[in-house]
Amino acid sequence: MTDTLRCAIVGTGAIAHSHIRAIDAYPHAELVAVTDLSRASAEAFAAAYGAPAVYDDLDTLLAAEHPDVVHICTPPGAHAAQALAAFAAGAHVVVEKPPAPSLDELQEMTDAAAAAGRQLAVVFQQRTGTAPAHVKRLLDSGALGRPLVAQCQTLWYRDAAYFAVPWRGKWETEGGGTTLGHAIHQLDLLAFLLGDWTRVEGRLWRLDRETNTEDVSTATVVFEGGVVAQVVSSTLSPRETSSIRIDTEKATITVDHLYGHGHENWRITPAPFVDADEAATWEITGPEERSDHVYLLRDVFDALRAGAPLPPTAEAPARSIELVAAIYASADADGAVVTPDDLAAHPTHRKGFASAVIDLRPAG
Repeated sequence: MTDTLRCAIVGTGAIAHSHIRAIDAYPHAELVAVTDLSRASAEAFAAAYGAPAVYDDLDTLLAAEHPDVVHICTPPGAHAAQALAAFAAGAHVVVEKPPAPSLDELQEMTDAAAAAGRQLAVVFQQRTGTAPAHVKRLLDSGALGRPLVAQCQTLWYRDAAYFAVPWRGKWETEGGGTTLGHAIHQLDLLAFLLGDWTRVEGRLWRLDRETNTEDVSTATVVFEGGVVAQVVSSTLSPRETSSIRIDTEKATITVDHLYGHGHENWRITPAPFVDADEAATWEITGPEERSDHVYLLRDVFDALRAGAPLPPTAEAPARSIELVAAIYASADADGAVVTPDDLAAHPTHRKGFASAVIDLRPAG
């Protein structure tokens, strides 16, 4: 059991604040160093959070500090190289979503982790919390009957200024559009609840924003057991919402939120024939933990200190990005069906996600 985990953060932008909040909340972790392309940003972050050491680049940080855990909070295009450097230096890695801009790069990361005997944890915090854990137990146990049909919506709003950031909206630097950058959270939660997918049919759309990637995507996803899910992602929706609905033989499960959920966001509605006493056993009760970096990283840190496997909230780093890759691959093939076997040997979409986008913006 490692006593205290010495943590370093690479990239001190907005999401890094969630990581330091989780590090500070954990009694056996401390932030020892940060680095960022902007020295001023790194120094301001360090001054706000206990004045850890500031370095101009990751290699220098790794050589000087030998951290136990490196938290990668940079744009997706940098993740693979930074993770490989951290593993080579003997550190575990916690990386923000999406973990990589391609399946091949993610495979490099997982292979490097295995070779170094280190762990790769990807931040999909929507899986965390007592409510999804409770719902997953009900689904896995068969208490709600067989899941039949589902909806997964990520309807967010990002204005023109959002896409004006130089690395956004470009396949080569962001890796993808709203499917990869936004919908992946809800897709991850859906797959966490329903399991492995068997086929995907997808389309990419450009309806309004100045971007090389998509600002809207639509897909039909079939999961093992025959669950059919309709998926919509958008960056054009002023009334923002993130929602999942799963209709089973005996109930409807819904979660409606925006960027995080708690017990109040979940509802299990029984079918008319279900006895009230049975339905009462499905209620989400007990102490609440919300979907949050604090709880995700607590469980990751516990596993790292104990030398144990990663918890279910942080395992299977490829599951969600493979689902996203399948949507892109299908869209690039005019909506053709893509299966896991197709994706495993795909000639283009293991290397990157650049795909055909149907542009419906008005001319001129």
